Amino acid sequence: MKYLFFSWLAVFVGSWIVYVQYSSYTELCRGHDCKNAICEKYKKGVIDGSACSSLCEKDTLYLGKCMSANPISQTKVGEQANLSDLATLVLSVADANKDGHISLPEARSMWALLQLNEFLLAIVLQDREHTPRLLGFCGDLYMMEKVPYSPLYGISLPWLIELWIPAGVRRSMDQWFTPSWPRKAKISIGLLELVEDIFHGTFGSFLMCDVSANSFGYNDRHDLKVMDARYIIPEATFQQTMRERRCDVEDDCLYGADCHTSCDLTKHRCTPEVTRPNLAKACGALKDYILRGAPSDMHEELEKQLYACIALKGSAEQMEMEHSLILNNLKTLLWKKISHTKDS
Repeated sequence: MKYLFFSWLAVFVGSWIVYVQYSSYTELCRGHDCKNAICEKYKKGVIDGSACSSLCEKDTLYLGKCMSANPISQTKVGEQANLSDLATLVLSVADANKDGHISLPEARSMWALLQLNEFLLAIVLQDREHTPRLLGFCGDLYMMEKVPYSPLYGISLPWLIELWIPAGVRRSMDQWFTPSWPRKAKISIGLLELVEDIFHGTFGSFLMCDVSANSFGYNDRHDLKVMDARYIIPEATFQQTMRERRCDVEDDCLYGADCHTSCDLTKHRCTPEVTRPNLAKACGALKDYILRGAPSDMHEELEKQLYACIALKGSAEQMEMEHSLILNNLKTLLWKKISHTKDS
Protein backbone atom coordinates (compact mmCIF):
# COMPACT_ATOMS: atom_id res chain seq x y z
CA MET A 1 0.00 0.00 0.00
CA LYS A 2 2.89 2.36 0.80
CA TYR A 3 4.41 1.96 -2.70
CA LEU A 4 0.99 2.33 -4.32
CA PHE A 5 0.35 5.57 -2.41
CA PHE A 6 3.70 7.14 -3.35
CA SER A 7 3.27 6.03 -6.97
CA TRP A 8 -0.14 7.73 -7.08
CA LEU A 9 1.29 10.87 -5.42
CA ALA A 10 4.13 11.06 -7.98
CA VAL A 11 1.71 10.71 -10.88
CA PHE A 12 -0.60 13.39 -9.38
CA VAL A 13 2.20 15.91 -8.75
CA GLY A 14 3.79 15.26 -12.13
CA SER A 15 0.47 15.71 -13.93
CA TRP A 16 -0.17 18.97 -12.09
CA ILE A 17 3.25 20.38 -13.05
CA VAL A 18 2.73 19.41 -16.72
CA TYR A 19 -0.75 21.01 -16.66
CA VAL A 20 0.51 24.29 -15.18
CA GLN A 21 3.41 24.49 -17.63
CA TYR A 22 1.19 23.73 -20.61
CA SER A 23 -1.65 26.06 -19.69
CA SER A 24 0.71 28.97 -19.08
CA TYR A 25 1.74 28.95 -22.75
CA THR A 26 -1.46 28.00 -24.58
CA GLU A 27 -3.86 30.66 -23.28
CA LEU A 28 -2.37 33.89 -24.62
CA CYS A 29 -5.71 35.40 -25.59
CA ARG A 30 -8.55 34.19 -23.38
CA GLY A 31 -11.69 36.29 -23.76
CA HIS A 32 -10.68 39.95 -23.78
CA ASP A 33 -7.41 39.58 -21.90
CA CYS A 34 -3.86 39.15 -23.14
CA LYS A 35 -2.20 36.72 -20.74
CA ASN A 36 1.00 34.76 -20.45
CA ALA A 37 2.55 36.56 -23.38
CA ILE A 38 6.25 35.83 -22.97
CA CYS A 39 7.76 33.40 -25.47
CA GLU A 40 11.29 33.36 -24.14
CA LYS A 41 11.31 29.65 -23.24
CA TYR A 42 9.93 28.77 -26.67
CA LYS A 43 12.59 30.85 -28.41
CA LYS A 44 15.31 29.22 -26.31
CA GLY A 45 14.03 25.74 -27.14
CA VAL A 46 13.01 24.92 -23.57
CA ILE A 47 9.45 24.23 -24.68
CA ASP A 48 8.03 23.25 -28.06
CA GLY A 49 4.79 22.41 -29.82
CA SER A 50 2.24 23.86 -32.22
CA ALA A 51 0.48 25.76 -29.42
CA CYS A 52 3.66 27.71 -28.77
CA SER A 53 4.65 28.21 -32.41
CA SER A 54 1.24 29.68 -33.19
CA LEU A 55 1.62 32.22 -30.39
CA CYS A 56 5.24 33.29 -30.76
CA GLU A 57 7.08 34.77 -33.71
CA LYS A 58 10.66 35.98 -33.91
CA ASP A 59 11.36 38.86 -31.54
CA THR A 60 7.89 40.31 -31.13
CA LEU A 61 5.36 39.63 -28.41
CA TYR A 62 2.01 38.50 -29.71
CA LEU A 63 0.21 41.44 -28.12
CA GLY A 64 -0.35 42.80 -31.63
CA LYS A 65 -2.14 39.61 -32.72
CA CYS A 66 -4.29 39.75 -29.61
CA MET A 67 -5.31 43.28 -30.54
CA SER A 68 -6.04 42.38 -34.15
CA ALA A 69 -7.96 39.20 -33.34
CA ASN A 70 -9.80 40.56 -30.33
CA PRO A 71 -13.15 42.16 -31.21
CA ILE A 72 -12.58 44.91 -28.62
CA SER A 73 -10.02 46.55 -30.92
CA GLN A 74 -12.43 46.77 -33.86
CA THR A 75 -15.22 47.88 -31.54
CA LYS A 76 -13.09 50.67 -30.15
CA VAL A 77 -11.77 52.24 -33.34
CA GLY A 78 -14.22 51.20 -36.06
CA GLU A 79 -13.96 49.25 -39.27
CA GLN A 80 -12.11 51.92 -41.24
CA ALA A 81 -9.14 51.91 -38.84
CA ASN A 82 -5.88 50.28 -39.90
CA LEU A 83 -5.53 47.73 -37.10
CA SER A 84 -2.23 46.37 -38.40
CA ASP A 85 -0.54 49.77 -38.22
CA LEU A 86 -2.19 50.47 -34.87
CA ALA A 87 -0.83 47.19 -33.48
CA THR A 88 2.67 48.09 -34.69
CA LEU A 89 2.39 51.51 -33.06
CA VAL A 90 1.18 50.03 -29.76
CA LEU A 91 4.01 47.48 -29.75
CA SER A 92 6.60 50.24 -30.20
CA VAL A 93 5.18 52.09 -27.20
CA ALA A 94 4.81 48.90 -25.12
CA ASP A 95 8.56 48.24 -25.35
CA ALA A 96 9.25 50.80 -22.64
CA ASN A 97 12.95 50.05 -22.16
CA LYS A 98 13.55 49.74 -25.93
CA ASP A 99 15.36 46.41 -25.67
CA GLY A 100 13.56 44.88 -28.65
CA HIS A 101 11.48 42.56 -26.44
CA ILE A 102 8.24 43.03 -24.55
CA SER A 103 8.21 41.57 -21.07
CA LEU A 104 5.13 40.22 -19.34
CA PRO A 105 4.81 43.32 -17.08
CA GLU A 106 5.08 45.61 -20.15
CA ALA A 107 2.42 43.59 -21.98
CA ARG A 108 0.00 43.52 -19.04
CA SER A 109 0.49 47.22 -18.39
CA MET A 110 -0.11 48.15 -22.04
CA TRP A 111 -3.25 46.01 -22.28
CA ALA A 112 -4.69 47.64 -19.16
CA LEU A 113 -3.89 51.14 -20.44
CA LEU A 114 -5.45 50.50 -23.84
CA GLN A 115 -8.83 50.25 -22.13
CA LEU A 116 -8.56 53.99 -21.33
CA ASN A 117 -9.84 56.27 -24.11
CA GLU A 118 -7.38 59.01 -23.23
CA PHE A 119 -4.37 56.70 -23.42
CA LEU A 120 -5.45 55.29 -26.77
CA LEU A 121 -5.79 58.84 -28.11
CA ALA A 122 -2.34 59.77 -26.76
CA ILE A 123 -0.83 56.87 -28.72
CA VAL A 124 -2.74 57.72 -31.89
CA LEU A 125 -1.63 61.37 -31.73
CA GLN A 126 1.87 60.83 -30.33
CA ASP A 127 3.56 62.26 -33.44
CA ARG A 128 1.34 65.33 -33.45
CA GLU A 129 1.71 68.43 -31.27
CA HIS A 130 -1.76 68.33 -29.77
CA THR A 131 -1.16 65.85 -26.94
CA PRO A 132 1.49 66.07 -24.19
CA ARG A 133 4.39 63.66 -24.62
CA LEU A 134 4.07 60.27 -22.92
CA LEU A 135 6.92 60.00 -20.39
CA GLY A 136 6.32 56.50 -19.06
CA PHE A 137 3.84 54.02 -17.64
CA CYS A 138 3.57 51.35 -14.97
CA GLY A 139 0.58 49.10 -14.43
CA ASP A 140 -2.52 51.10 -15.33
CA LEU A 141 -0.84 54.42 -14.48
CA TYR A 142 0.98 56.67 -16.93
CA MET A 143 2.81 59.98 -16.86
CA MET A 144 2.57 62.82 -19.38
CA GLU A 145 4.71 65.94 -19.73
CA LYS A 146 3.52 69.01 -17.84
CA VAL A 147 1.52 71.60 -19.78
CA PRO A 148 2.39 75.01 -18.31
CA TYR A 149 -0.81 76.89 -19.19
CA SER A 150 -4.28 75.53 -18.49
CA PRO A 151 -7.18 75.85 -18.82
CA LEU A 152 -7.35 77.41 -22.27
CA TYR A 153 -8.99 80.48 -20.75
CA GLY A 154 -11.01 81.46 -17.70
CA ILE A 155 -10.35 82.12 -14.03
CA SER A 156 -11.44 80.05 -11.06
CA LEU A 157 -13.78 81.70 -8.56
CA PRO A 158 -15.54 80.47 -5.40
CA TRP A 159 -18.95 79.07 -6.26
CA LEU A 160 -20.76 81.59 -4.06
CA ILE A 161 -19.30 84.45 -6.11
CA GLU A 162 -20.10 82.61 -9.37
CA LEU A 163 -23.80 82.65 -8.47
CA TRP A 164 -23.88 86.45 -8.40
CA ILE A 165 -21.96 87.16 -11.60
CA PRO A 166 -24.05 87.63 -14.79
CA ALA A 167 -23.11 85.34 -17.68
CA GLY A 168 -22.01 88.24 -19.89
CA VAL A 169 -19.72 89.63 -17.21
CA ARG A 170 -18.32 86.15 -16.55
CA ARG A 171 -17.42 85.72 -20.24
CA SER A 172 -15.57 89.03 -20.17
CA MET A 173 -13.68 88.04 -17.03
CA ASP A 174 -12.58 84.82 -18.71
CA GLN A 175 -10.67 86.89 -21.27
CA TRP A 176 -8.67 88.99 -18.81
CA PHE A 177 -5.62 86.73 -18.66
CA THR A 178 -5.51 85.33 -22.19
CA PRO A 179 -2.46 85.82 -24.50
CA SER A 180 -2.27 88.46 -27.24
CA TRP A 181 -4.60 87.96 -30.20
CA PRO A 182 -1.96 86.53 -32.63
CA ARG A 183 -1.08 83.92 -30.00
CA LYS A 184 -4.75 83.14 -29.41
CA ALA A 185 -5.06 82.68 -33.18
CA LYS A 186 -2.25 80.12 -33.17
CA ILE A 187 -3.83 78.24 -30.27
CA SER A 188 -7.19 78.29 -32.08
CA ILE A 189 -5.60 76.86 -35.22
CA GLY A 190 -4.26 74.06 -33.04
CA LEU A 191 -7.80 73.16 -31.94
CA LEU A 192 -9.00 73.19 -35.55
CA GLU A 193 -6.10 70.92 -36.53
CA LEU A 194 -6.98 68.55 -33.69
CA VAL A 195 -10.51 68.30 -35.08
CA GLU A 196 -9.00 67.52 -38.47
CA ASP A 197 -6.63 64.87 -37.08
CA ILE A 198 -9.22 62.86 -35.17
CA PHE A 199 -11.86 62.78 -37.91
CA HIS A 200 -11.50 59.66 -40.08
CA GLY A 201 -7.80 59.30 -39.37
CA THR A 202 -5.62 56.26 -39.94
CA PHE A 203 -6.66 54.79 -36.60
CA GLY A 204 -10.35 55.58 -36.66
CA SER A 205 -12.66 58.51 -36.04
CA PHE A 206 -13.05 60.12 -32.60
CA LEU A 207 -15.78 62.29 -31.10
CA MET A 208 -15.13 65.23 -28.78
CA CYS A 209 -17.74 65.00 -26.03
CA ASP A 210 -16.46 67.76 -23.72
CA VAL A 211 -15.19 70.73 -25.70
CA SER A 212 -14.68 73.13 -22.81
CA ALA A 213 -11.80 75.39 -21.87
CA ASN A 214 -10.86 73.05 -19.00
CA SER A 215 -10.10 70.25 -21.47
CA PHE A 216 -7.29 72.17 -23.19
CA GLY A 217 -4.13 74.11 -22.43
CA TYR A 218 -1.04 75.32 -24.28
CA ASN A 219 2.73 75.44 -23.95
CA ASP A 220 5.31 78.24 -24.15
CA ARG A 221 5.21 78.11 -27.96
CA HIS A 222 1.41 78.49 -27.83
CA ASP A 223 0.77 75.02 -29.22
CA LEU A 224 -2.61 73.63 -28.15
CA LYS A 225 -2.45 70.62 -25.82
CA VAL A 226 -5.24 68.26 -24.83
CA MET A 227 -5.41 68.26 -21.03
CA ASP A 228 -8.34 65.91 -20.48
CA ALA A 229 -9.03 63.34 -23.20
CA ARG A 230 -11.42 61.14 -21.21
CA TYR A 231 -14.32 62.37 -23.31
CA ILE A 232 -12.59 62.22 -26.68
CA ILE A 233 -13.79 58.74 -27.54
CA PRO A 234 -13.75 56.50 -30.62
CA GLU A 235 -16.89 57.02 -32.68
CA ALA A 236 -17.49 53.25 -32.79
CA THR A 237 -17.45 53.08 -28.97
CA PHE A 238 -19.85 56.01 -28.73
CA GLN A 239 -22.29 54.51 -31.23
CA GLN A 240 -22.35 51.15 -29.47
CA THR A 241 -22.92 52.86 -26.10
CA MET A 242 -25.81 54.92 -27.43
CA ARG A 243 -27.49 51.97 -29.18
CA GLU A 244 -27.72 50.23 -25.82
CA ARG A 245 -29.00 53.25 -23.89
CA ARG A 246 -32.69 53.43 -23.02
CA CYS A 247 -34.42 56.82 -23.38
CA ASP A 248 -37.77 58.49 -22.85
CA VAL A 249 -36.78 62.07 -23.76
CA GLU A 250 -34.02 63.64 -25.86
CA ASP A 251 -32.02 64.63 -22.78
CA ASP A 252 -31.48 60.94 -22.01
CA CYS A 253 -29.27 60.69 -25.09
CA LEU A 254 -26.38 62.81 -23.87
CA TYR A 255 -22.81 61.52 -23.50
CA GLY A 256 -20.33 63.68 -21.63
CA ALA A 257 -21.16 67.37 -21.95
CA ASP A 258 -21.45 67.80 -25.72
CA CYS A 259 -22.36 64.58 -27.56
CA HIS A 260 -26.11 64.37 -28.23
CA THR A 261 -28.15 61.92 -30.25
CA SER A 262 -31.92 61.74 -30.71
CA CYS A 263 -34.34 59.40 -28.92
CA ASP A 264 -36.25 56.84 -30.99
CA LEU A 265 -39.51 56.81 -29.06
CA THR A 266 -40.82 53.76 -30.92
CA LYS A 267 -38.01 51.64 -29.46
CA HIS A 268 -37.10 53.82 -26.46
CA ARG A 269 -33.48 53.62 -27.53
CA CYS A 270 -31.02 56.36 -28.41
CA THR A 271 -29.96 56.61 -32.04
CA PRO A 272 -26.22 56.16 -32.70
CA GLU A 273 -25.54 59.24 -34.86
CA VAL A 274 -24.32 62.37 -33.10
CA THR A 275 -26.34 65.53 -33.87
CA ARG A 276 -23.43 68.02 -33.92
CA PRO A 277 -19.97 67.42 -35.39
CA ASN A 278 -16.73 68.11 -33.52
CA LEU A 279 -16.06 71.23 -35.60
CA ALA A 280 -19.31 72.95 -34.57
CA LYS A 281 -18.51 72.37 -30.89
CA ALA A 282 -14.92 73.56 -31.30
CA CYS A 283 -16.08 76.78 -32.99
CA GLY A 284 -18.55 77.35 -30.16
CA ALA A 285 -15.73 77.08 -27.63
CA LEU A 286 -13.54 79.45 -29.65
CA LYS A 287 -16.12 82.12 -30.55
CA ASP A 288 -15.67 84.54 -27.65
CA TYR A 289 -12.01 83.60 -27.24
CA ILE A 290 -10.90 84.46 -30.78
CA LEU A 291 -13.34 87.27 -31.58
CA ARG A 292 -12.25 89.38 -28.62
CA GLY A 293 -9.36 91.55 -29.78
CA ALA A 294 -9.52 90.38 -33.41
CA PRO A 295 -8.15 92.92 -35.93
CA SER A 296 -10.89 95.20 -37.27
CA ASP A 297 -10.15 94.37 -40.92
CA MET A 298 -11.06 90.72 -40.41
CA HIS A 299 -13.46 90.79 -37.46
CA GLU A 300 -16.63 90.69 -39.57
CA GLU A 301 -15.44 87.85 -41.81
CA LEU A 302 -14.15 85.85 -38.84
CA GLU A 303 -17.47 86.24 -37.03
CA LYS A 304 -19.39 85.18 -40.14
CA GLN A 305 -17.32 82.02 -40.58
CA LEU A 306 -17.51 81.11 -36.89
CA TYR A 307 -21.30 81.34 -36.84
CA ALA A 308 -21.52 79.25 -40.03
CA CYS A 309 -19.31 76.70 -38.29
CA ILE A 310 -21.40 76.67 -35.10
CA ALA A 311 -24.55 76.12 -37.20
CA LEU A 312 -23.28 72.79 -38.60
CA LYS A 313 -25.69 69.94 -37.84
CA GLY A 314 -25.53 66.20 -38.26
CA SER A 315 -22.42 64.01 -38.35
CA ALA A 316 -19.32 65.24 -40.14
CA GLU A 317 -19.51 62.20 -42.43
CA GLN A 318 -22.92 63.30 -43.72
CA MET A 319 -21.65 66.79 -44.55
CA GLU A 320 -18.01 66.07 -45.26
CA MET A 321 -17.68 68.63 -48.09
CA GLU A 322 -19.18 71.52 -46.10
CA HIS A 323 -17.27 70.46 -42.99
CA SER A 324 -13.92 70.50 -44.83
CA LEU A 325 -14.67 73.80 -46.56
CA ILE A 326 -15.50 75.65 -43.33
CA LEU A 327 -12.51 74.14 -41.52
CA ASN A 328 -10.07 75.13 -44.27
CA ASN A 329 -11.55 78.63 -44.60
CA LEU A 330 -11.14 79.30 -40.87
CA LYS A 331 -7.56 78.01 -40.78
CA THR A 332 -6.64 80.02 -43.88
CA LEU A 333 -8.17 83.23 -42.50
CA LEU A 334 -6.28 82.94 -39.21
CA TRP A 335 -2.95 81.86 -40.72
CA LYS A 336 -3.09 84.67 -43.28
CA LYS A 337 -3.31 87.19 -40.47
CA ILE A 338 -0.46 85.84 -38.34
CA SER A 339 1.83 84.16 -40.91
CA HIS A 340 4.10 87.23 -41.11
CA THR A 341 4.44 87.57 -37.33
CA LYS A 342 6.79 85.86 -34.91
CA ASP A 343 3.80 84.15 -33.30
CA SER A 344 3.33 81.89 -36.33
